[in-house]
Amino acid sequence: MGDFVRLTLRRLAYLPINKYAGIIASSYPNDDDAVLFLFARYVEKYGWDWVSQLVQQNASFNRGTNVARDLVASGEKAIGVGCSVRGNSLAFVTNGTEYLAWGQRMGILSKAKHPAAAKLFMNWIISEEAQATLVANSPRTDINTNKPWDIPEGNMAAFPKFMEDRATAEEWRQKFSLYIGEVQGKPSPGWLGLHPGKQ
Repeated sequence: MGDFVRLTLRRLAYLPINKYAGIIASSYPNDDDAVLFLFARYVEKYGWDWVSQLVQQNASFNRGTNVARDLVASGEKAIGVGCSVRGNSLAFVTNGTEYLAWGQRMGILSKAKHPAAAKLFMNWIISEEAQATLVANSPRTDINTNKPWDIPEGNMAAFPKFMEDRATAEEWRQKFSLYIGEVQGKPSPGWLGLHPGKQ
């Protein structure tokens, strides 16, 4: 199956053709900002017909990048689009195809309820130990030898710029909803909602 996936990802333009029907898992682009960015790039390159054909191939759209990844890892699907990659059983293949690598932004609110705990967490998450074990491509220059910020296909600078224009991002989101349908399914694990800690 690994060779099959490598062959497919070399030709992303050909992904929505009959021989791939029913074996593609994807995250909803209208549910996840990072996947929205990727799908917007794909539409700019291949057009809306590409999305329409992908839907016609019975691609499985799921909430959360973890679901598409898990479907591929379990062998239920052969190809993952817009999903995260973890573990040794999956190959992340780009071959010139656009993907997304970025450092998550973090901060401590000035009115945080527990600023000392927030500082402890911040110190831990940016520590060498946490970055080396929890993050595939750390943005820390002293840890990461892959230098994802130097790979144009990784879109490390383009993604934040895309997200700054919220009106255009929302327009993309609504248009994908017309092609793919409204997002369905349970929220991603760990989703705390708009007001964490309040019932």
